[in-house]
Amino acid sequence: MATKTLADIAEKMRKLDIAMLTTETSRGQFASRPMSNNGDVEYDGNSYFFTYAESRTVRDIEQNPHVGLTFEGPKRLYISITGRATLIRHKPTLQQHWVPDVERWFKDGIDTPGIVLIRVQANRLKYWQDEDEGELHLPG
Repeated sequence: MATKTLADIAEKMRKLDIAMLTTETSRGQFASRPMSNNGDVEYDGNSYFFTYAESRTVRDIEQNPHVGLTFEGPKRLYISITGRATLIRHKPTLQQHWVPDVERWFKDGIDTPGIVLIRVQANRLKYWQDEDEGELHLPG
Protein backbone atom coordinates (compact mmCIF):
# COMPACT_ATOMS: atom_id res chain seq x y z
CA MET A 1 0.00 0.00 0.00
CA ALA A 2 1.54 3.27 -1.16
CA THR A 3 1.27 6.29 1.07
CA LYS A 4 -0.44 9.30 -0.46
CA THR A 5 -0.58 12.85 0.81
CA LEU A 6 -3.59 15.14 0.79
CA ALA A 7 -2.03 16.88 -2.22
CA ASP A 8 -1.85 13.53 -4.07
CA ILE A 9 -5.52 12.82 -3.41
CA ALA A 10 -6.50 16.41 -4.24
CA GLU A 11 -4.90 15.99 -7.66
CA LYS A 12 -7.00 12.86 -8.29
CA MET A 13 -10.16 14.70 -7.15
CA ARG A 14 -9.56 17.74 -9.36
CA LYS A 15 -12.19 16.82 -11.94
CA LEU A 16 -14.64 14.94 -9.70
CA ASP A 17 -17.78 17.05 -9.53
CA ILE A 18 -20.47 14.77 -8.10
CA ALA A 19 -20.36 13.33 -4.61
CA MET A 20 -22.91 11.25 -2.77
CA LEU A 21 -23.54 13.09 0.52
CA THR A 22 -24.78 10.79 3.28
CA THR A 23 -26.51 12.06 6.41
CA GLU A 24 -28.34 10.41 9.27
CA THR A 25 -32.09 11.06 9.40
CA SER A 26 -34.15 11.76 12.51
CA ARG A 27 -35.16 8.07 12.45
CA GLY A 28 -31.56 6.90 12.55
CA GLN A 29 -31.47 5.81 8.91
CA PHE A 30 -28.88 6.89 6.38
CA ALA A 31 -29.94 9.08 3.47
CA SER A 32 -27.70 9.72 0.46
CA ARG A 33 -28.13 12.15 -2.37
CA PRO A 34 -25.94 13.32 -5.26
CA MET A 35 -24.47 16.78 -4.76
CA SER A 36 -22.43 18.86 -7.18
CA ASN A 37 -19.49 20.82 -5.88
CA ASN A 38 -19.88 22.96 -9.01
CA GLY A 39 -16.26 22.71 -10.01
CA ASP A 40 -15.07 23.92 -6.58
CA VAL A 41 -12.64 21.02 -6.40
CA GLU A 42 -9.34 22.49 -5.29
CA TYR A 43 -9.47 20.02 -2.44
CA ASP A 44 -7.86 21.05 0.83
CA GLY A 45 -9.88 18.86 3.19
CA ASN A 46 -13.07 20.90 2.72
CA SER A 47 -15.90 20.27 0.26
CA TYR A 48 -18.64 22.81 -0.51
CA PHE A 49 -22.20 22.28 -1.75
CA PHE A 50 -25.08 24.71 -2.22
CA THR A 51 -28.61 23.73 -1.20
CA TYR A 52 -31.79 25.18 0.28
CA ALA A 53 -32.28 25.77 4.01
CA GLU A 54 -35.63 23.93 3.91
CA SER A 55 -34.12 20.74 2.50
CA ARG A 56 -34.02 17.43 4.31
CA THR A 57 -30.25 17.54 3.94
CA VAL A 58 -30.08 20.67 6.09
CA ARG A 59 -32.50 19.24 8.67
CA ASP A 60 -30.35 16.11 8.94
CA ILE A 61 -27.14 18.15 9.36
CA GLU A 62 -28.72 20.38 12.00
CA GLN A 63 -29.55 17.25 13.98
CA ASN A 64 -26.25 15.43 13.38
CA PRO A 65 -23.38 17.17 11.57
CA HIS A 66 -21.38 13.95 10.99
CA VAL A 67 -21.61 13.10 7.30
CA GLY A 68 -20.02 10.98 4.61
CA LEU A 69 -19.03 11.76 1.03
CA THR A 70 -18.26 9.24 -1.68
CA PHE A 71 -16.74 9.95 -5.07
CA GLU A 72 -16.12 7.74 -8.08
CA GLY A 73 -13.57 8.70 -10.69
CA PRO A 74 -11.86 7.41 -13.81
CA LYS A 75 -9.62 4.35 -13.80
CA ARG A 76 -11.51 2.68 -10.93
CA LEU A 77 -10.89 5.50 -8.44
CA TYR A 78 -13.09 5.48 -5.33
CA ILE A 79 -12.86 7.96 -2.47
CA SER A 80 -14.74 7.89 0.83
CA ILE A 81 -14.65 10.87 3.18
CA THR A 82 -16.06 11.22 6.66
CA GLY A 83 -16.30 14.61 8.26
CA ARG A 84 -18.33 17.28 9.95
CA ALA A 85 -20.76 19.50 8.07
CA THR A 86 -21.27 23.18 8.80
CA LEU A 87 -24.10 25.29 7.37
CA ILE A 88 -22.98 28.68 6.07
CA ARG A 89 -25.32 31.59 5.34
CA HIS A 90 -22.67 34.35 5.32
CA LYS A 91 -23.04 36.04 1.91
CA PRO A 92 -19.34 36.86 1.37
CA THR A 93 -18.53 33.17 1.90
CA LEU A 94 -21.33 32.12 -0.47
CA GLN A 95 -19.93 34.54 -3.05
CA GLN A 96 -16.44 33.11 -2.61
CA HIS A 97 -17.69 29.64 -3.66
CA TRP A 98 -20.20 30.80 -6.26
CA VAL A 99 -19.79 29.74 -9.90
CA PRO A 100 -22.14 30.67 -12.76
CA ASP A 101 -23.31 27.05 -13.23
CA VAL A 102 -25.05 27.24 -9.84
CA GLU A 103 -27.58 29.74 -11.24
CA ARG A 104 -29.35 26.78 -12.80
CA TRP A 105 -30.72 25.96 -9.33
CA PHE A 106 -30.46 29.34 -7.61
CA LYS A 107 -31.87 31.94 -10.02
CA ASP A 108 -31.16 34.95 -7.79
CA GLY A 109 -27.57 33.97 -7.06
CA ILE A 110 -26.47 34.38 -3.46
CA ASP A 111 -29.62 36.46 -2.90
CA THR A 112 -31.83 33.43 -3.55
CA PRO A 113 -34.15 33.09 -0.54
CA GLY A 114 -33.12 30.17 1.65
CA ILE A 115 -29.78 29.46 -0.01
CA VAL A 116 -27.20 27.82 2.23
CA LEU A 117 -23.69 26.48 1.68
CA ILE A 118 -22.71 23.16 3.21
CA ARG A 119 -19.04 22.85 4.11
CA VAL A 120 -17.81 19.34 4.87
CA GLN A 121 -14.53 19.39 6.77
CA ALA A 122 -12.93 15.97 6.36
CA ASN A 123 -11.43 14.09 9.26
CA ARG A 124 -10.80 10.80 7.44
CA LEU A 125 -10.27 10.06 3.79
CA LYS A 126 -9.99 6.58 2.26
CA TYR A 127 -9.16 5.85 -1.35
CA TRP A 128 -8.93 2.86 -3.65
CA GLN A 129 -7.58 2.69 -7.19
CA ASP A 130 -6.72 -0.66 -8.70
CA GLU A 131 -4.23 -2.25 -6.29
CA ASP A 132 -3.50 1.03 -4.52
CA GLU A 133 -5.42 1.98 -1.41
CA GLY A 134 -4.86 4.08 1.64
CA GLU A 135 -6.25 6.23 4.38
CA LEU A 136 -5.50 9.74 5.59
CA HIS A 137 -6.50 11.24 8.92
CA LEU A 138 -6.87 15.00 8.86
CA PRO A 139 -6.81 17.39 11.81
CA GLY A 140 -10.07 18.94 12.83
